[in-house]
Amino acid sequence: MNSLIDKVKGFEPDKEKSPFLHTLYDGFFTFLFTPNTTTKGPGVHIRDRIDLKRTMVVVVLALQLCYVFGAYNIGHQHFLALGQHTGFLEGIHLKLAYGIIQILPIFIVSHVVGLGIEFYYAAKKGHGIEEGFLVSGALIPLIMPPDIPLWILTLAVAFAVILGKEAFGGTGMNIVNIALLARAFVFFAYPTTISGDQCWIAGIEFEGAAAFGEMYGWAHGFFDWIFGSVGWSTFGEGGLAVADGFTGATPLGLALEGWSSVTDVYSPMQMFWGAIPGSIGETSKPLIIMGALMLTATGIASWRIMVSCLFGAVTMGLLLNIWDFDVYMNIPWYYHFYMGSFWFAMAFMATDPVTASGTNAGKWIYGFSIGILGIIIRVMNPAYPEGWMLAIIFMNVFAPLIDHYVIQANINRRLKRVKQVA
Repeated sequence: MNSLIDKVKGFEPDKEKSPFLHTLYDGFFTFLFTPNTTTKGPGVHIRDRIDLKRTMVVVVLALQLCYVFGAYNIGHQHFLALGQHTGFLEGIHLKLAYGIIQILPIFIVSHVVGLGIEFYYAAKKGHGIEEGFLVSGALIPLIMPPDIPLWILTLAVAFAVILGKEAFGGTGMNIVNIALLARAFVFFAYPTTISGDQCWIAGIEFEGAAAFGEMYGWAHGFFDWIFGSVGWSTFGEGGLAVADGFTGATPLGLALEGWSSVTDVYSPMQMFWGAIPGSIGETSKPLIIMGALMLTATGIASWRIMVSCLFGAVTMGLLLNIWDFDVYMNIPWYYHFYMGSFWFAMAFMATDPVTASGTNAGKWIYGFSIGILGIIIRVMNPAYPEGWMLAIIFMNVFAPLIDHYVIQANINRRLKRVKQVA
């Protein structure tokens, strides 16, 4: 092992002459090897084999099931729009191939732009690459529409990384969640790109244009060559998906007209398992829950935040059912967990250790508030039938204040005990 380390160190660029190359090398080196040093001095020091980079990798691994299902669902929704392979398990190879072709550019652009900016700032500051964007870069594709224009994604990632992170000092210093900030940028700067029915279905074209489009035609041809050689069905010439002959409304959009409008199109099991239009990685609840359990078991994410988010959403759902002021409030509280991105937001967004509360009591308050606010925004704001992005960003801002008062309350409680003893 020492000889391997020595060989890798032999490629180390000079930090003064080539700061950018040295930054790239440092990131690669720390990815391969964990630190082998401890704090010097007397006393006991505990070494742990997991560091920041390894922590980030665990979160990325927990997202992989969402990626696999998200890619498949992109293809499934596309073929549903074409009226081909309408069964969920029909044309598996075509649906998975189509989804990979759609999601791969989004993943690449997200990482190239975000990591490129981080590499630049790290070189300018003269320190190693910070690994925080490994998670943000993995989350951003999963919370975007499958047909998002790549130039808009580029702007969103650059905005989130520069103004949301680097302006505050880099990884560990950001106030709000970077992935959610990228989504918020798209929502407010380009609202039509993330709203409506067609944006959630990849390959929907207008005025009779080819549904598969021209951008990735070569990729479809490549897969046709592979599938045809083994006798499987192929993409072929594709089909036509005319806009005025298709509707791909999400359950949240339909719910504005009442729960019966949702169940006329999607069954509760379809919504639970995720065979519905929506953001790439947010539709399959069981796979998200599996990722959440992995994060909880490894100690990466706080179970207190997850449980309190759930309690907050249930509480507000029940209260709005009792109020029963409009159609959306009639939806039984438990059906709110079938629709939208609650589970993904709870597991992977609210638990961000940088932007969430750090104290145990603060985590309960922070998570419960997100659950309350998310349901309020979803139900009482007809212009935006989903609330978790705004609820989490809002509570990110208040997380330090919550921790301040929790710590102050602990100090005051201890001071009272000291006075009583004295």
